[in-house]
Amino acid sequence: MRYVITGRNIEVTPALKSAVEDKIGKLERYFTPDTEVIATLSVQRDRQKIEITIPMKGNIIRAEESSSDMYVSIDLVEEIIERQIKKYKRKLIDKKQSALSFSEAFVNEEYDIDDEVRIVKTKKFGIKPMDPEEACVQMELLGHSFYVFLNSETDEVNVVYKRKGNTYGLIEPEF
Repeated sequence: MRYVITGRNIEVTPALKSAVEDKIGKLERYFTPDTEVIATLSVQRDRQKIEITIPMKGNIIRAEESSSDMYVSIDLVEEIIERQIKKYKRKLIDKKQSALSFSEAFVNEEYDIDDEVRIVKTKKFGIKPMDPEEACVQMELLGHSFYVFLNSETDEVNVVYKRKGNTYGLIEPEF
């Protein structure tokens, strides 16, 4: 695997680089040797955060974890990625172009993880046109963490969502 390790508000020391490569290197058995792993280490106040992105043909495997210690964050994020890979193995490999990114041993290995996605509730509601700010207010009134609405400025379905730090995000379709 090829590693691209960068730091934000933190110097990536040889020890940190080695820790990332060793821990994430445990996942090598799942991927082909030319798979790229993008690791971004960052520090925000007392939180040590690592984001791992593994781009593959047709999919992206991504996880982030933060704690008060960067080495703990590295351990946690490796576990999350491995769990994701095992859980979604069948779905990832069913798309033949994605299977090229995985090692043959992983493709042929069996796991006993219930990876069936079950939709247990369907909800229908009328979408009224509104601007993103109004959608944020509506989301707050409902006590939800996201809200689907018809953007009156673009006539497209958008989603606003609550982020950490009492800020909001907007998801717009890309065509």
